[in-house]
Order: sequence, then C-alpha cells, then structure tokens
Amino acid sequence: MGPAASGAGRPPPRAALPALCTTQIVSWGIVYYAFPVLNPQITAATGWPAGATTAAFSLGLIVSALAGIRVGRILDRRGPRAVMTVGSVLGVLSVLIVAAAPNLPVFIVGWAVAGLAMAATFYQPAFAALTRWWAPDHVRALTVVTLAGGLASTVFAPLTAALADHLSWRHTYLVLAGILAVVTIPAHALALRAPWPDAPTSPAQATAGAAGVARSRPFLLLAAAFTLSGFAMYAVVVALVPLLLERGYTTSQAALALGMGGAGQTLGRTLYAALARRTTATARTTILIALGGLTTAAFAAVPGPYALLIAVSIVAGMVRGNLTLLQATAITDHWGATDYGRLSGLLAAPATTAAALAPFAGAALAGSLSGYPHLFGLLALVSGLAALTALGTAHAHAYGR
Repeated sequence: MGPAASGAGRPPPRAALPALCTTQIVSWGIVYYAFPVLNPQITAATGWPAGATTAAFSLGLIVSALAGIRVGRILDRRGPRAVMTVGSVLGVLSVLIVAAAPNLPVFIVGWAVAGLAMAATFYQPAFAALTRWWAPDHVRALTVVTLAGGLASTVFAPLTAALADHLSWRHTYLVLAGILAVVTIPAHALALRAPWPDAPTSPAQATAGAAGVARSRPFLLLAAAFTLSGFAMYAVVVALVPLLLERGYTTSQAALALGMGGAGQTLGRTLYAALARRTTATARTTILIALGGLTTAAFAAVPGPYALLIAVSIVAGMVRGNLTLLQATAITDHWGATDYGRLSGLLAAPATTAAALAPFAGAALAGSLSGYPHLFGLLALVSGLAALTALGTAHAHAYGR
C-alpha cells in the first residue's frame, strides 16, 4: 500500500503499519486467545471453578472498556507511542501475574491488569494511530491491520496448544510472556516515533465539541446499536458450538464450523472499502447489523445439512469482519477525525462490556429458553432491534439532535 499524505502533508510513518500488524497478532494472540486454549488445563491443575476463571477473563474485558475512554483522550493529545509501549509492558506484567498466581484472587488481579493492557494495545489505539497518520486513506490502513489481527487466533491458538502439550499452563504463559515482551515493547517504542499530526477539524466538532457530540442523540443511538449488535454477535460466537452439538454434530464438526466463520471475517474485511464507497454510513451500519441478524436467524431455523451450516457460518463471519471496520470508521464517517480517540473509546465501551457479558448471558438464556435454537432466535431479534436503532441515527442527524 502506497503512502498517503497525513497530517500537514507528511507521509505516514513507513514502519508503523507493519509494526502494528505484527503487534496486533501477538497481543491478541497471547493476551486474549491463549486463555480459552489454556483454561481447561488451568481449572484441572488448580481446582478453581471454570466459571470463576472465565469471569476473571471477562473482568479484563470490562476493565478494557472502561479504561479505553481515558486511553482515547491521551491518544488524541499525545499519540500512540507512549500509550502502546506502556500497554505492552502492562501486557507482559499481566501474563506473568496470571502465570504465577498462587490463588484465585491474584489470578483475578492479573486479568484486571490485562484489561488495562488491552485498552492500550488492542484495536482501539491502533485505529486511532492509523486514522490520524493515514487520513484520508485510513480505511485501507485499517483494513490491512484488521486482516493481520484476524490471524492472531490462527497463529497463537495452535502455538499455545503445542506449548501446553509439553509444558504446564504456568510455564506456557511464561514462554508467551517472553514472546510478548520481545516483539511488542520494542515495536511500539521504535516504530511509532513519528510526529503526531494536529487533529483535523470538522463542522460537527467545531459546533458541538467532543462533549456535545458524545451527548447527542445520533451518538447515543449509534452506541446503543453497536452495543445490542455486539451482544448478539459475541453470544452467537460462543453459543455456536453448543448449538451444533445439541443438533447432533460432533465436536470436530462444530469446531470446523466456528473456524470457518473466522475465515469469513478475513474475506469480509477485504470487501469493506468497496462497500464504504457505495453506501452512506447509516445505510451500511443498518445493512450490516441486519445481515448479522439474518445469519443468526438462519442458524436458529436451519438444522442442516452440514454444508449449508458451513456456508451460513462463513457469511456470518464476513458480516462480523465488516462490523469491525464499521466501528473503526464510525466516528470519522459521522463526526470527522477530531477527538477520534476519545469518541471511539466512548462508543466502544458499552459494546465491549456487552461482549464480555454475552457468554454468561447467552448460556443462562439458553437454559431458560429450553435450548440453543430458541436462544439464536432471540439473538436475531436483538440484532433486528439494533438495526432499527442504527437507522434512527439518520433521522436524528437530519433534525440536528
């Protein structure tokens, strides 16, 4: 991808994009995706309840959502170098605390620290950096980074499993902490040194300011739409394997269907730039969330054949891949790039919290609804409500509210 003008006519820093691609793979792979691989071994070795260890992991996501608001403000003022470097250090520290935890309370503290690291190293700060440095060609840069980030589970799930075959879960986390330190700390410290451009101004920001935008009806409606959609989407991802097992498919078949959804995410992200050129921000938000609801309804209604379920999983993954980029560009599409970090943090916080709670809520709802097909039907309705909420942003914008 050729350089585009950024800031005051300066080209974006050449080292930043490959560095962020690499660190997104490693950070997501170790801080996020290693846990579901290691959790069965953790509970077996320690005797800690699986619900408690999973709750500790979810706590990290909630901390990430809340801390992301403050991190976004710092990014707007100072740029990504210090934030992401400190975040990498915290990530290493959190993995070491988790690995050495002598009891469940210390394990929980480790995941709370991991939440701070996630807020400072995952997609949100990377998106803020790319949006400011690569503007106005930031969509291509965002696409490249999310394509790389999509490889995190592909690389680190099998690597973590291979390490766990030969090491204890604690020693596996120690090895992963070493990889995290060696790769991400110098990459963020050395590759993100370029001058931080002044934030561009936009009419919406000039009139209302960041605080006014955050309190506006369009912003609140969009946040509600992403929260409802995020809850439904993450509940579907976690519940897909139990749904297929309930319908008589094997664990291997269910896992393959889930994995094909991951492949669909990568494919979907390659198509987002073309979609963005042909639709308005509100139209593609509504369309993508509605499509997510339709794929969820298809899972609820279609018990087979297996090949058809694979196809639905791929399409659902394509929608999820596009939704990632949709959320990355939502602030600039509606309100410009001024205060991007602060506003994106505020927009993402409730959706990230909903995603953290979705696995527990989904499992509880499945029990009360007498099965996973009914759960998927309910989640499809939630997505439909999210799509209607997104559509309401157009009306709110039109009347300046």
